[in-house]
Amino acid sequence: MLELSDIRVFYGNIRALDGVSFRVETGELVAIIGSNGAGKSTTLKTISGLLRAKTGTVTYESTDITRASTDRIVSLGISHCPEGRRIFGRLSVRENLVLGGIQRSASDADLEIARMFELFPRLGERADQPGGTLSGGEQQMLAIARALMSKPRLLILDEPSLGLAPLMVERVFEVVGELKRQGLTILLVEQNVHHALEVADRVYVMETGRITIEGTAEALRHDPRIEGAYLGYRA
Repeated sequence: MLELSDIRVFYGNIRALDGVSFRVETGELVAIIGSNGAGKSTTLKTISGLLRAKTGTVTYESTDITRASTDRIVSLGISHCPEGRRIFGRLSVRENLVLGGIQRSASDADLEIARMFELFPRLGERADQPGGTLSGGEQQMLAIARALMSKPRLLILDEPSLGLAPLMVERVFEVVGELKRQGLTILLVEQNVHHALEVADRVYVMETGRITIEGTAEALRHDPRIEGAYLGYRA
């Protein structure tokens, strides 16, 4: 479904991504893990058109989207739930969802909002409440629901557990698992390595703008390089 080939991205003279290549197959949940500053979020922003690659190609369902506009990328079926939630705090929960489905007809958007309230019952209870008054976990649910409003075939999630209480982290990953079971293709960036390895089919490890390790989640769960570098102990 998605393939990155030899992607290089610069911030001024600083090289943020250095020849990144990977793929996501239809129906997979692929995780990218790594430390802060490794280039994970930059990779996602490049896919969704928020940043431009200096070299390389991004291909989605056989279409080159390397230079496509963000609205074009959304219309093709990719939705990006950003790090930090980025909800509209002064708008209600319902209004945030309406904006997420801005490319849909009003009737389709209403049906999708109803589906989001089934998936996230807490949001339905707070439909008319300003987004900024929600708890951190509720805001994360709203951010995911807003991303789903465009009915994507590929959902990009950037650090969905960041800053959440443990119980809410569990709930977020329950939702991610449910979306995967429903057949949605997911590209997940996550620093919580344990949860990423639990839900992912395949995993890429990123360090200093490069993919350094790749494999199935099952294989990497027992890889001493992962254990040493990311799980806090040495094999």
